[in-house]
Parts: sequence; structure tokens; C-alpha cells
Amino acid sequence: MSLSEVWQQLVYGILNTKPLEYIAVFTGIASVWFSRIENIWVYPVGLISTIIYTYLSLDAHLPGEASVNIYYSVMSVYGWILWAKKDAAHHHVVVIQHATKKEWGQHFLFFGFFYVALFSSLTWLRTIFSPEIIPWADALASATAFTGMWLMAKKKVESWFWWIATNIASIPLYFVKGYVLTSVFYFILLCMAGFGWAEWNRRAQQARQSPAS
Repeated sequence: MSLSEVWQQLVYGILNTKPLEYIAVFTGIASVWFSRIENIWVYPVGLISTIIYTYLSLDAHLPGEASVNIYYSVMSVYGWILWAKKDAAHHHVVVIQHATKKEWGQHFLFFGFFYVALFSSLTWLRTIFSPEIIPWADALASATAFTGMWLMAKKKVESWFWWIATNIASIPLYFVKGYVLTSVFYFILLCMAGFGWAEWNRRAQQARQSPAS
């Protein structure tokens, strides 16, 4: 596909985007912004986006994308509870921190389990239900997203690495499936994820240097 054809498809896709997708995109961007600054509004705002995307994905017969957004919705409630939890001194129980080497291994096991499970399920679904599925790409985008969302709820700095991987996988994936605005959305999220990692890394280092605060 030439550059001009990509541009034409981009313009056509944006002009023909449904209003619901616009709402999902803008609330999704707002959610990532709240995440970067460690604001609990990341979860209620994000739920608007994930619920809409669940509906849009099911309507387009994209079970992989739907499963990701259902998972996002469930984990948003879980993360909301964790981020709101405080101890007797009214300090937040969950704080931004780096993962240990042992936790890194757990992260890759978590990712590997979901990648294999999703790839197998999507390969089967493609043959009987939805030819639009791209098993390896859908599984990659989904498994990295599952891992990133889990780690974000625990305020691990490394969650941003998984979000970067999710965004890189999702940009071309949604573009070829006709969700052009969502593809642009993931490009924006990719840029925001870099800033998100820098901010969380800075906060984790500050907390490590002054644990009493």
C-alpha cells in the first residue's frame, strides 16, 4: 500500500467514524493522562472507554478486542479499589515502585499464559466465527494489554513497557480492520506511554530515596 493510499484510507476512516468511537477515543486518552499523573480518575473515565469498545468490538465480530476491553473493565474496578485503599495513617497502600527480578519473571509468565490461551482460542474462533481475526497479532496486543493493566493496578513502573508494546501492536492491527481513528488513538497512546514511564520512574526513584515521605 502506497503512502497516498494510506492517507486516503486514514481520511476516509476518520470521516466515517461513529460518534461512539470518538467518545471511546477521547475518554481513553483522558484515562491515560490521569494514569500518568497517578490520579484515581483513570478508572471511572477509562470504564467509559472500555465499555464502549466492548460494544463496538462485539458489533464488528472482533472477539479478541472485545475480550481485552471486558478484561480492562474488570481490572478497572480492581485497580480503582486498590488505588483508593489507605492505611490507618491515611497513606495510600499501593505506591508507585519498580518490579523486582522475581516479579519480572512473573510478568513474563503471566504474558506467556495469556498469549498461548488467546492465540489458541482466536485460531479456533477464526475458522468458525470471525475471519477478521488475526490470531498472532490479536493475541500479542491482548496479552501485552492484559499484563499492562494488571501491573498498572499494582502501580508498577514496568506497566508502561507493556503498554508501549500493546500500542505498537495495536496501531497497524486496528488500521487494517477499518478502525482508523482507533489506530490514531493508539499512536497517541504510544507517545503518552513514553511520558508516563518517565513520570512513574521519577516518582519511584524519589520514593526510594525518601521512604519516610
